[in-house]
Amino acid sequence: MTAHTPETNAQQLERAWLDEAISIATASVADGGGPFGALVARGGEVVALGSNQVTVNLDPTAHAEVSAMRAACQKLNTFSLQGCVLVTSCEPCPMCLSSALWARVDRIVYAADRDDAAVAGFDDRKFYDLFEKRPQSQWPTGIEQLELPNRTAPFDAWIAKPDRIDY
Repeated sequence: MTAHTPETNAQQLERAWLDEAISIATASVADGGGPFGALVARGGEVVALGSNQVTVNLDPTAHAEVSAMRAACQKLNTFSLQGCVLVTSCEPCPMCLSSALWARVDRIVYAADRDDAAVAGFDDRKFYDLFEKRPQSQWPTGIEQLELPNRTAPFDAWIAKPDRIDY
């Protein structure tokens, strides 16, 4: 018999949330979206859900994780998801991982990984490889920094703003 400790209860809850994220992803496919689902939870409660809406909304940033985090921020009336867990049906792509880091989620839990996604035709591995193996100067998108004397003007204005909200 397994003892029910706070740790095993948390693991059981996360497994239940993962099942829900997988169900959201499967339903998304039936609704014309991509096969990804996510949710944000805080304090043992689900705050918001998200499904992949890239093709439905013609928005390349409408990944399930980003959609769930946007909805959670709106519901919680904050830009910080500190204290929250992001639960997703698949390993977050670099964009979603970066978004989760910016949102300050405490933890990310996922089911399928980037290799599983690649088998289904999703090229996230290409992006991971790009960031891990190539220096910025070799990125195929033609990213280039141009030197301008006023390049720090927005940051100077930010630093001087007495009523700014740091994030």
